[in-house]
Amino acid sequence: MASTTATPEAALRQRNVPVSTKKAKNGISSDVEIDKVPNAVAPAKCGSELEYKLALGLITGLAFLTRFWGISHPDEVVFDEVHFGKFASYYLERTYFFDVHPPFGKLLFAFMGWLVGYDGHFHFENIGDSYIRNKVPYVAFRSLPAILGALTVSVVYMIMWESGYSLPACLIAAGLVLLDNAHIGQTRLILLDATLVFAMACSLLCYIKFHKLRHEPFSRKWWKWLILTGFALSCDISTKYVGLFAFITIGSAVCIDLWDLLDIKRPGGALTLPQFGKHFAARAFGLIIMPFIFYLFWFQVHFSILTRSGPGDDFMTPEFQETLSDNIMLANAVTIDYYDTISLRHKETKAYLHSHPDKYPLRYDDGRVSSQGQQVTGYPFNDTNNYWQILPPGPDDQKLGHHIKNHDLVRLRHIVTDTILLSHDVASPYYPTNQEFTTVSIGDAYGDRAADTLFEIRIEHGKANQEFKSISSHFKLIHNPSKVAMWTHSKPLPDWGHKQQEINGNKQLAQSSNVWLVEDIVSLPADHARRAKPEKKVKTLPFLRKWFELQRSMFWHNNQLTSSHPYASLPYQWPFLLRGVSFWTQNDTRQQIYFLGNPIGWWLASSVLAIYVGIVLADQFSLRRGLDAMDRRTRSRLYNSTGFFFLAWATHYFPFFVMGRQLFLHHYLPAHLASALVTGSVVEFLFSTDSAEPDYHPSKSGKKVAPTTKRRLSARERLAGQSMAGAWIATAVIMALVAFGWYFFLPLTYGYPGLTAPEVNRRKWLGYDLHFAK
Repeated sequence: MASTTATPEAALRQRNVPVSTKKAKNGISSDVEIDKVPNAVAPAKCGSELEYKLALGLITGLAFLTRFWGISHPDEVVFDEVHFGKFASYYLERTYFFDVHPPFGKLLFAFMGWLVGYDGHFHFENIGDSYIRNKVPYVAFRSLPAILGALTVSVVYMIMWESGYSLPACLIAAGLVLLDNAHIGQTRLILLDATLVFAMACSLLCYIKFHKLRHEPFSRKWWKWLILTGFALSCDISTKYVGLFAFITIGSAVCIDLWDLLDIKRPGGALTLPQFGKHFAARAFGLIIMPFIFYLFWFQVHFSILTRSGPGDDFMTPEFQETLSDNIMLANAVTIDYYDTISLRHKETKAYLHSHPDKYPLRYDDGRVSSQGQQVTGYPFNDTNNYWQILPPGPDDQKLGHHIKNHDLVRLRHIVTDTILLSHDVASPYYPTNQEFTTVSIGDAYGDRAADTLFEIRIEHGKANQEFKSISSHFKLIHNPSKVAMWTHSKPLPDWGHKQQEINGNKQLAQSSNVWLVEDIVSLPADHARRAKPEKKVKTLPFLRKWFELQRSMFWHNNQLTSSHPYASLPYQWPFLLRGVSFWTQNDTRQQIYFLGNPIGWWLASSVLAIYVGIVLADQFSLRRGLDAMDRRTRSRLYNSTGFFFLAWATHYFPFFVMGRQLFLHHYLPAHLASALVTGSVVEFLFSTDSAEPDYHPSKSGKKVAPTTKRRLSARERLAGQSMAGAWIATAVIMALVAFGWYFFLPLTYGYPGLTAPEVNRRKWLGYDLHFAK
């Protein structure tokens, strides 16, 4: 006889057990959850809420303690504080600067400085500069990321709570972030990642609260959490562009949700296409349009504050710079006339257009043949070989004193060698598809090679008949017959080219790397009337034009961050914590700040990610073989809730594998937070089991009917009647190990106390490149 106490969790079950569903209002079905739990095992709901709230208060207090403890040490500029502290000072001075990151996080730092009355006088020039001597309220600046970092721990806890997990699961997930040395280290300094991670965590929490209201579509709370989700996403991407990964996370979940709503066989009944369109439009508004509006708003604030000329001017076009007061470039701009002698400089590489008597070699290393003409190169230093006279197109043109204008044709005469610039259909040294630049004699330039020495001045965003000016006119020099643009790049030529830059003709005219400027008119005396500096009125540009220009420049310079760095790392190294980053050292005291996660916590979270994948694969294999090892509710939680956390980890991790820019360990912090969520949920899955699904009893008609369903169960109700001893023991063991790892590496995170050589070597678990190991 079968045991009367057997439950679906105690043995394998047959698949396709009939389930009764009930329609909810608005045509949205609810998950079947037991509304009533036997009184003998059901805990008091208020007790459950109280326990969760007490734990939340405790873990929040510990989060603030770990983030603020010793936050005034060191009292010197540390690592990238040289950048983000400087940007806050520029905001307070209203001085224009350029950065590859959006403005939201930097505006928060500026706001904190404004609150404490800081005037921005210190520019954070060098790591190790004293805050005390320079009277900088650095503790106030560091308090902002510390507050956000502490609140991130609370948000992680609330994500698990809102997702219906047990108290041990909430504590594990939050504890992995609470006692993680990388999260602590990054949130105690003037850096952007605390804002980024906090916004990312808030986006997950807000979306979960929104999703829980899916049975009350278009209600006030439904709209509130939808808009808050969009706002959190906007803050995320407005801090760093990797915040886009949170959009992918939420967007993927929304696509799955919409796909389910589109199903005509939905348990809750099919939606009409107009109803579905209403759901789609609401989500598009809340998660795309509203975040984009918020994103634009931060740039509007950025432009409104930064009205004075500053170090960011060089990254912008002359038209943009004309919107800034006290702009030196515009004040020094001089109209260029024919027969002026000028020096030309490449905007991006800063190399001068240069020539010298040496010739191109007959053959290059790849066997291609050159013209053996005079070399034209890019040279980084000021030199007389950089001087070119700008001539009219015809030999008899009488244009002395005539201003050069946009789209005019000119010739360039090299002063030292008395030759004329030319480009022709001969391959350049490095680029077989690009044309060679060389020079020819004056006789050839006005004889057989006349056409090949003509170049068009094409001013960027220039208007017809616009005057060509030094410094302010950014332009492309277009070879008239072949329509290629003069271009250079940073790869040096071989020894025959004196390691200078190659100059060639680029067929891709639209590229911004084709832009040059005239740095000076060397033939014009300093006291000449043309150098007079009349007061110029500050101009205006439409917001969207300024925004598009800044976006292009930010994306381009972000993609150029490809140079090597001694502490750069690769994505495959992050989950295993194979290396960290040295932030700060002090030789006298042997103190150092080394950015490194808690190895025990990271290795545990990475292992649990693999365990989760194994569980899902094993479950799918079992189902294929007709074996059903889980009840429906457990599988739903494993695939939907834990799966959502796993999706967040994957979308915040795998995209880095296709990035070509510099990468560092801190790029993994959002993914690590998601792995902590996965860890908490998987530990609950492994050490506790859901209560049996409702027993189906026959009705008068002979059909099986489930108990009345009204709402989702809380974790305490879902696990009622079961011993949580296993989960609590697992939590205690895990947190004890994590706490040991946090304490052991604490001197490297907080920067004190200084360690002896043996103490440093004991912390080189995976050969970390720590200082003072000898």
